[in-house]
Amino acid sequence: MLKFLSRVKIEFNALDPRTASCMEFLAQCNARKAKESNPASQVLVKRRTDDEPPKIAVTFVNGVEEVFDATSTPAQSITTMILQKGQSLETEQMFREAGEPWPVLIPEEELHQPAPVTKNLDCSANLHCLSVV
Repeated sequence: MLKFLSRVKIEFNALDPRTASCMEFLAQCNARKAKESNPASQVLVKRRTDDEPPKIAVTFVNGVEEVFDATSTPAQSITTMILQKGQSLETEQMFREAGEPWPVLIPEEELHQPAPVTKNLDCSANLHCLSVV
């Protein structure tokens, strides 16, 4: 997860009962596997004394920052979103390295083309049947 992030900032009041998501996310960030995926990624923790809700701010390697209200967003949801965006970043990078334009633009006429026709095999003697294009 950290391989897609240049910075993580977690802010919470230690006495606030709403910090569960922050603590879980911090534990994920401090895991050895996460740290090894991007040793340059900064993980900052700010312990506050006010009543502000806990929050998690992540900065992706491309500079985009997202801030989450940790009282209403589970740590697993944040992790899933980071992984999805990270895969998109990797795809974008592959296209750019190959000299292809990004984002990929699909011509309108191709969007409305029918899917290729498939023909069914005789499945009477077989429980598992495959379609062949």
